[in-house]
Amino acid sequence: MKIVETYSHLNGLEFLLVHKPNLWQEIQEVVASVDAEVCKTKVSKEKKMSGKLLYSPIGLNKTFARLLRSNGWHESRVKYWVTKSEKLIRKTLTLSAEEQKKEIEEAGELPIFSYNQTDFVKDRVAVEVQFGKYSFVAYDLFVKHLAFFVGDYIDVGIEILPVKFLQSQMSSGIAYYEGELYNVVRQGRGVPAVPLVLIGIAP
Repeated sequence: MKIVETYSHLNGLEFLLVHKPNLWQEIQEVVASVDAEVCKTKVSKEKKMSGKLLYSPIGLNKTFARLLRSNGWHESRVKYWVTKSEKLIRKTLTLSAEEQKKEIEEAGELPIFSYNQTDFVKDRVAVEVQFGKYSFVAYDLFVKHLAFFVGDYIDVGIEILPVKFLQSQMSSGIAYYEGELYNVVRQGRGVPAVPLVLIGIAP
């Protein structure tokens, strides 16, 4: 596979080039190591593409996961507690999970356990490889990466997406680079408030 498009939001790519050039090089090498044709294994059952051989999102995800993990990228989870009270959430937002739960209980409210999880983190950089539906990418960009950044766990979030050319040879409903770029740009220059790099890949 190859990187054919990149978009730097809030100087995400510039940060990588200056502060984490080895990680940026590693990402490029991982993408280049993925043999897309090996993952062209899904026989379509959709009416418009019935019988056509498509790229398998599951196969591509597994290949990326294997390559990233072999380079030391690992899953990370941030645990926290929520409740129905806005004031209490604002008060506990910056506390540790244990302190959040204690504060909520002491206020007489019910603490509800939750967490944010990202698949690949290394040296304060998060990577999501997304061959899923549109809603999953929106969650990555506007919730997941932002939560890890605000919590001071990462400095940059990277989202790897198929460009439209590749997406057109996959199942319907899968998000693609050009569409998600539009979704980020239309929010304005400061939203989401986290440095990001959108990467568009193709065979």
